[in-house]
Amino acid sequence: MVVIGGIIGSGIFINPYIVAQRLDSSVLVLAAWAAGGAIALAGAFAYAELGALFPRAGGQYVYLREGLHPLAGFLYGWALLALIESGAIAAVAITFATYALRLVGRPDAATVPLAMASIVVLSVINYFGVKPGSRLLNVLVVLKVAALGVLIAAGAFAPAFDGWLSASRVSSAGSWTVGVAFGAALVPILFAYGGWQNANYVAEEIENPRRNLPLSLVAGTVTVVAVYVLVNIVYLRALGLQGLASTTTPASTAAHIMFGTAGDTFVTAAIAISTFGFLNLAILAPTRVYYAMAADHVFMPALARLHPRYRTPGVAILLQSTWSCVLALTGRYEQLLNYVVFADWIFFGLTVATVLVFRRRLPISTRPPGSFLTPGYPIVPVAFSLVAVAVVLSVIWADPQSALRGFLLLALGIPIYYWYAGRKVEAVAENSGRS
Repeated sequence: MVVIGGIIGSGIFINPYIVAQRLDSSVLVLAAWAAGGAIALAGAFAYAELGALFPRAGGQYVYLREGLHPLAGFLYGWALLALIESGAIAAVAITFATYALRLVGRPDAATVPLAMASIVVLSVINYFGVKPGSRLLNVLVVLKVAALGVLIAAGAFAPAFDGWLSASRVSSAGSWTVGVAFGAALVPILFAYGGWQNANYVAEEIENPRRNLPLSLVAGTVTVVAVYVLVNIVYLRALGLQGLASTTTPASTAAHIMFGTAGDTFVTAAIAISTFGFLNLAILAPTRVYYAMAADHVFMPALARLHPRYRTPGVAILLQSTWSCVLALTGRYEQLLNYVVFADWIFFGLTVATVLVFRRRLPISTRPPGSFLTPGYPIVPVAFSLVAVAVVLSVIWADPQSALRGFLLLALGIPIYYWYAGRKVEAVAENSGRS
């Protein structure tokens, strides 16, 4: 549920039209979604190996700290708080508020107050323990997958657009240009597929994590890949290639064709549920990273304190939610999204690269029997890291100002790390002197 809930947000309901605009045939569109799924699965394989190797709270923070340098781990946690997760929470909260207000017939109402209220409500739920948050997550994931299942089932029986699979646009582009277009189409696809790493954040709270964490990562990602490809088949069957490329609301348009006016309401509700579920997970899982950083004495000590009764990182939840509300007040959705993608894929690439490091430091022969190993090593992790570089460069090319602001905010974490690291060294020296 954590893996599926972390991946499925609003992207599958909106992004397919961008892919259809950039590619000239239905076959290429489906191939791009399948390729994006393969890249996501490659990332999940790598995270499964890392999670089995280090089943600790903090996920990527731990892998980067142990595999590259403590500074790399800190900068990831800093980016998660300053840009990645808080920015994603703010952006998705705005999306949730937009569709929730549309669902109740108040599309002109202010979205930011409702967005902030949703953050506060979910933070309170997760403050009172892992089980309330995880139970709500389970319900929301089931609802969003069920909504997509209804869309897929209806599409299988609805009349198909004539020649939907063989459809293509006339293009004089050479093979090189087609390859560039395919790469450009992968960018919104990879955005939609991101999120499998959420399970790694809570590895320490999973029963038998060496077995169950890899199982959840692989099974959850495979499930989402199947759902995404099938949903895009529905879009193409209902709308055709050109119809999909010409609408900015593919899910609503396809549902309207299949269900009539009730289709718009159905999809609006599905997107509201999907984004609300993502918000719940975004508040539930990443605070474990800040907790792990503070436990290492390289961040605010209060973040390492667990609530005496609920055993949750309450201060970490409060800090992240407060900053997310600030971002929701001050940032635009598009700007927030570019911040998130720019920082997120830097650390995706670096984290998967640590698989290569740990294969040398911790040979397979020294690991527990049955430990999960990334299939296709070393080609799979190397290829994934190269894709991550391409995604980051594409964001810089498309929005250099947001990328620069993101870089500066990320760089701000360097002096903060060394300040806390210096205090840690002083504390150790003081304790040694007393001994």
